[in-house]
Amino acid sequence: MGTTDRHRLIGELLRGKEEVSVDELVSATGASGATIRRDLEILAANGVLKRVHGGARSLLARGENPGYGQRELEDQDAKARIAKAVEGLIRDREHVWLDSGSTATEVARRLSKRELTVMPMSLYSVEALTQSKDGRAPELILPGGRLTTGEQSFRGPMAEANIRSLRFDTAVVTPCALNLKDGLLAHDLDDAAVKRAGLESGARVIVAAAASKWNASARALVAAMDSVDVIVTDLKPSPEDLARLNKLSVEVVIA
Repeated sequence: MGTTDRHRLIGELLRGKEEVSVDELVSATGASGATIRRDLEILAANGVLKRVHGGARSLLARGENPGYGQRELEDQDAKARIAKAVEGLIRDREHVWLDSGSTATEVARRLSKRELTVMPMSLYSVEALTQSKDGRAPELILPGGRLTTGEQSFRGPMAEANIRSLRFDTAVVTPCALNLKDGLLAHDLDDAAVKRAGLESGARVIVAAAASKWNASARALVAAMDSVDVIVTDLKPSPEDLARLNKLSVEVVIA
């Protein structure tokens, strides 16, 4: 089992259990104890878990939003397909607003060699957009504001004001949850406010959301579904949901 697969498995185990031991992980992965201990140190540094004597403890409690490090391990194949589909919808020389989160980071990787102007809402996306080795990279506009710990995303009135001072050809929104009744949702009011500013500043709104985001739990409303132009997802909606989306003039792209 490779490193990425081990990390993903450890993250999955800690979603269902409060604590796991090194011995349990050795049995589950077939790796040595030394390898597992190195894995736990890396995952702890990335905010996926808490390192404790003899093993690791989950950072998730009472269904709270998992941290960036945890989310980055999940739905990786789906996020890669979604990001590729999103890239295909963006034309050269567009001005793009790009939301924060692990799906947005994957989109940033796909856009890193494109002739674009991008306002990325996290340092993870900034890094991904500047990794080109041949000198080709989008022009970046940074929003400023407060930088959140862990998420490394921009928040607050300064970020919102800077977003609203510009107009974008496309806004790529990555909601924490969505459903056809409420629309797009976020886990906290600050994130919802930034997402709303980006969405309202875009001439076209693309929502990028893996199947796990559909009908998930989140409390802060970003916007109703009729504000969306395109949804890119790996979930095929039911015929009833497709009919509702068509009525709202929302295009669905299955990645």
